Amino acid sequence: MTDFEDLPDLASERLGGAVLAANDEFFAPKEGLLKPGPAEWREGEYTERGKWMDGWETRRHSPDHDWAIIRLGAPGMVRGVVVDTSFFRGNYPEACSLEAASVPGTPSLEQLASASWREILPRSPLQGDHRNTFAADSGERVTHLRLHIYPDGGVARLRVHGEVMPAWTRFARGGGEVDLAALENGGWVVSCSDMFFGHRQNLILPGRSLFMGDGWETRRRRGPGYDWSIIRLAAPGAIHRIELDTDHFKGNPPERCTLEAIHLPGATAEQLRAPDAPWTPLLAESRLQPHARHRYEDEVLPAGTATHVRLNIFPDGGVARLRLWGTLAEAAR
Repeated sequence: MTDFEDLPDLASERLGGAVLAANDEFFAPKEGLLKPGPAEWREGEYTERGKWMDGWETRRHSPDHDWAIIRLGAPGMVRGVVVDTSFFRGNYPEACSLEAASVPGTPSLEQLASASWREILPRSPLQGDHRNTFAADSGERVTHLRLHIYPDGGVARLRVHGEVMPAWTRFARGGGEVDLAALENGGWVVSCSDMFFGHRQNLILPGRSLFMGDGWETRRRRGPGYDWSIIRLAAPGAIHRIELDTDHFKGNPPERCTLEAIHLPGATAEQLRAPDAPWTPLLAESRLQPHARHRYEDEVLPAGTATHVRLNIFPDGGVARLRLWGTLAEAAR
């Protein structure tokens, strides 16, 4: 895995990403590009148009090339893309390229057609049945992408990894509270002790968890110690309300938890994990119930402006979601 693949998928359907248009989708619909999870193969299954394929596939003999327009679920700075041609062995494109644009609001296709597009990935060769990874630096915040394939063929999945850059001005103008941990707002789980059963970034995904595997879950601890995750807040702020959800964890939630906060702008994971890092208590040790939303407000301790929060779970287990509601620090406004 290349480094950029550890960053969020800005085009994820979970964040609101969508394929808005494609010039052709004869064999497989454009929406397949952003489907969650890996592509699948169905041996011997055909539709009235041909072999069933999991992804986006255009007809043969394009006179020039084919394209699809993607709205990012979370606007941001693109750092790399994965053009996955899984199971497309004799029908994959020879090459691809990528353009990006930044268009405010919710533009129509006509507005997007006249937008200022610029290339962030030049025409690059593709391999069939392969996760093709490309570094691609957008250089600025972008909201839409245009994928070109040459000349035609099928792509199973498109993943667009980068740094989320929300429009913070809307929060600053409102002066109200915001979930400072949310991935869609720019939060990021920097590090964790273990994520054997569930990825650490699941903690801060939008909405309720869909099933047990949609949360953060560690393996069963056989010895001393406890598990933890460190979240970089979307922006510095003061936290005054916490929600910790153990939804779907009915026989395997943690027994207890604590939260700590720190103000350490630009800190590395190593600095945050250091034994002498100046963490401040944010939530005293609290017992957790299975399959329940735990809400804390009066229990939240005054920890001042924070840039990171550490969730400690004792001794191990699973947490579906963590919400850290607060107000932006004056500097962030």
